[in-house]
Amino acid sequence: MMRILLTGASGFIGRHVCRALLSDGHDVTVCARNPSAVTACLPGVNAIEADFSRDHAPADWLPRLAGIECVINAVGIIRETPTQSFDALHTRAPKALFAACTSARVSRIIQISALGADEAAQTAYHLSKKAADDFLRTLDLEWIIVQPSLAYGPGGASAQLFNRLAAAPLIMLIGRGEQRVQPIHVDDLAELIAKCVMTKSCVRQTIAAVGPRATTLREWLNTLRSGMRLPATLNLPLPLRLMRAAALLGDRIPSAPLTRDTLAMLERGNTADTGPCARLLGRTPTAIEHFIPCDHAAAIASAARLSIALPLLRWSIALLWLVSGVVSLGIYPVEASYALLARTGVSASLAPFALYAAAALDIVFGMWILIGRRTTGLWLAQLAVIGAYSAIIAWYLPEFWLHPYAPMVKNIPIAAAIFLLLLLEPKAKK
Repeated sequence: MMRILLTGASGFIGRHVCRALLSDGHDVTVCARNPSAVTACLPGVNAIEADFSRDHAPADWLPRLAGIECVINAVGIIRETPTQSFDALHTRAPKALFAACTSARVSRIIQISALGADEAAQTAYHLSKKAADDFLRTLDLEWIIVQPSLAYGPGGASAQLFNRLAAAPLIMLIGRGEQRVQPIHVDDLAELIAKCVMTKSCVRQTIAAVGPRATTLREWLNTLRSGMRLPATLNLPLPLRLMRAAALLGDRIPSAPLTRDTLAMLERGNTADTGPCARLLGRTPTAIEHFIPCDHAAAIASAARLSIALPLLRWSIALLWLVSGVVSLGIYPVEASYALLARTGVSASLAPFALYAAAALDIVFGMWILIGRRTTGLWLAQLAVIGAYSAIIAWYLPEFWLHPYAPMVKNIPIAAAIFLLLLLEPKAKK
């Protein structure tokens, strides 16, 4: 058993590594910006506060290394944000941590880097990882650099993305889908890193963490679709010129998965010799055909398809509110709107206020859904407004419930759709 300091335990790979270490009986201390959130998900660990965006001096790390025998760095981001940069999280903080390990006489450091962080690296992501790797290689201690390919498993953002692409009615490919990938299951990756803790033969080595064979993006997506027990579908090649334009747009949309850097890394390829990984594991890594267990296939397929449908549902509800508000501002005859308001008991003096306030509220709902913080209160407010409108119309304008175009009956499926969003998007996205 070793006393281990693990950074990045709140992340996808870090969580799985932490569980593997605990399973092996190690004493694990994790660093996180929000320690209580980590311990809630990973009972049995000690948690201390640390922030890679600001802890950039060896002195920041020395107090955290008292009694520590092994450090594992699992911090990583795929996109920069206003508060988190590649330079801060991938380079400056790890270098400070590694330097502090030398002073504290930590016997072993395991750096979880990325496949492609090598001499051919061109993207900011790979270059920032490479800078920390190169610094670690200069230190006189037992270091191991693990460079994973695409890591697949439950809870992974990339896994959710690829599941979504595979479960779509048509599989959309980048170009002809010939990009080379070699995914590794996250359980294999976590086991590999746990092996590195106690294995002497891998010291001062860079190990590619990859699956048993390379494949194409096309085959990868179709294999995932088959694993979800979904019927085969058409593959739609999208022109590379179109995808590069989409990636350029993605650079400006914080949540977009496709950016110029992610596209460049995919086009470069993400493969390596599986031999070192297999030898350290003592077995062949899990094949992509076995990534999705049979008893989980239906749930994974449903989650993937729901993740496709929910944004469409959300955007359609937003469009409904926006169109309703804009039309009420004057595209629909204002006098006709006033006449309807008069039938509901609104006086002529209050009619303009009632009309334009209702239109403004509709527009606010639409914009809030699209660009605001989607909270439980947002969906409840919409249901309340629809309920109030429906009750007023049912009392004062009952003929709209019997109209051939069913303008009021349509409120029922709309309210059901909003209720679904209330259940599945109850918290604001951060």
